[in-house]
Amino acid sequence: MTAATAPTTSRPSAAASVPGLSPAPEAAPEASVALQGEDAPVPAPQSDAAPTSVARPRGWRRLVPSGRSLVIGVPFGFLLLFFMLPFAVVVKISLASSRLGVPPYADLAHLDGHQLAIRLDLSSYVSVLTDSFYFSAYVNSLRVAFITTLICLAIGYPTAWLIARARADRRSLLMMGVIIPFWTSYLVRVYAWVGLLKDQGLVNRFLHWSGLSHDTVHLMQNSFGLYVGMVYSYLPYMILPLYAFLVAMDRRLGEAAGDLGARPWEAFATVTLPLSMPAVVAGSLLVFIPSVGEYVIPELLGAPDELMIGRVMWSTSSTASPGRSPRPRPA
Repeated sequence: MTAATAPTTSRPSAAASVPGLSPAPEAAPEASVALQGEDAPVPAPQSDAAPTSVARPRGWRRLVPSGRSLVIGVPFGFLLLFFMLPFAVVVKISLASSRLGVPPYADLAHLDGHQLAIRLDLSSYVSVLTDSFYFSAYVNSLRVAFITTLICLAIGYPTAWLIARARADRRSLLMMGVIIPFWTSYLVRVYAWVGLLKDQGLVNRFLHWSGLSHDTVHLMQNSFGLYVGMVYSYLPYMILPLYAFLVAMDRRLGEAAGDLGARPWEAFATVTLPLSMPAVVAGSLLVFIPSVGEYVIPELLGAPDELMIGRVMWSTSSTASPGRSPRPRPA
């Protein structure tokens, strides 16, 4: 069944009737379409441009990483080399049985004929969980790290808030005051606190000179000296992530809460604090994790009987190392 084409009539264009204008080119007449049925497919329009294909690397070029892979792979490779591999060595040593020799631990696996024998020694983990000495050291380390994190958060959040709300020309100067302690060696800074807090130190001399105290105030070799050193050393790790978030936060959010009737503390509790929780968690982890294994500060500023896992590990390694006298356990 075919349909007859309708006759087409050409009409004069408007440009042809206006003098001085060339007539526009006439449109090509429509071609007649033969209908073979109601379901006849309509041919897709063909483009004059050649089909484009995505060029894919072939052969050995597929093995060459892209720029994005290199940017991501460099830090991951660094962590794998300097964190995961030493951590795997520590895990291997913890599961190996001790022996007299070099190295002072046996291999986890050895080949016996045609059989591979794997021997794991779990006595170290059992002693940590069952020996009250090691268990107390772990619990006390967690307690000291938790209190240190709370104090750093209580001091660091207002400090980061004030720096973030300061004028732009003063922020760099204030942040320099936070970062300046990193210009000095960590051990030197801790020894500086020894000179300040000891019985004949600068603090006690000032108290005697000012008349505030005529007796010697013991400021170190106790919990006070321990927390002073811990908070001083790890406070910048709390301030930096908090400042990075607070300085970038949109201030109009707090202003909008005030326009809706919220008081300043209500705007802080309902808007600023919930939004800044990722920065709070990041700063708390940066303070808590290294505080658990701290050794230098408890050794120099803490009480002699202060059980910390870092001091216990040093005492254990001193006992196991040749040429070093064993250190007795604190009473």
